[in-house]
Amino acid sequence: MTSSISPQEIETLKAFACELADAAAAVTLKYFKKTIPVTDKDKGAGFDPVTKADQGAEEAIRALIEAHYPDHGIFGEEFGIKKTDGPFEWVLDPVDGTRAFISGLPSWGTLIGLRHNGVPIIGVIDQPYIRERYLGWPGGASLNGEPITTRSCKSLDEATISTTDSALFQNHERPAFDEILKRSKLNRYGLDCYAYAVVSAGHMDLVIESGLKPYDMMALIPVLRGAGGSATNWEGGAPGDCGRLLAVGDPALLDEVLPILKGVPQNP
Repeated sequence: MTSSISPQEIETLKAFACELADAAAAVTLKYFKKTIPVTDKDKGAGFDPVTKADQGAEEAIRALIEAHYPDHGIFGEEFGIKKTDGPFEWVLDPVDGTRAFISGLPSWGTLIGLRHNGVPIIGVIDQPYIRERYLGWPGGASLNGEPITTRSCKSLDEATISTTDSALFQNHERPAFDEILKRSKLNRYGLDCYAYAVVSAGHMDLVIESGLKPYDMMALIPVLRGAGGSATNWEGGAPGDCGRLLAVGDPALLDEVLPILKGVPQNP
């Protein structure tokens, strides 16, 4: 999948992804734990908050991409899609977990993913307040420059699992999640992208979510896979437009988990 990209180019792109994360952090840290205006993008239909931190961080990232790689595409949560004819596309969520951000909780993160011909190859999960930067690439992953690996967990009854909110699951999806919850040892809620980082670093075992957008997922996948884990949709295929993501630290868990999830319809 990355055979056309040299190891030297991967290293250059990894360094640039970290430069992008630095630029975003310079914006987000100005606003975190401060009183700032919050706009509801759903306009009362639900609550989908956005702040100057989200918008300013994405603007900073986009400016650097435009300056250094104007032929690269961009898919950002706040400012949409820039299409190009090239094989590279940056997928950006400047503040994943805005609800946590405006609540003063450090479980949010900046997500920066790079796709090559549609395949996520580099990912950054950056939590600048607690100074944790998770980086993933083909064949490896790191936390603040030190290698990380997922941990062994062969069955759900040994597993610590997570989802941001059980309300992510539609009514017809909820029984499958409840079955996984029932079989697991421990569950943690409300961690947004940080749950995937923790799985990658070997401290939890599984995250399952639904209703996600590409910018919620693409940065997570290289980190999980680079650390030895698996990131799939609920059918065991590549995560994508269906919005369903299953992350496991030990791929052996898939034998138990996928039969629970396979066949759950996208829409009843």
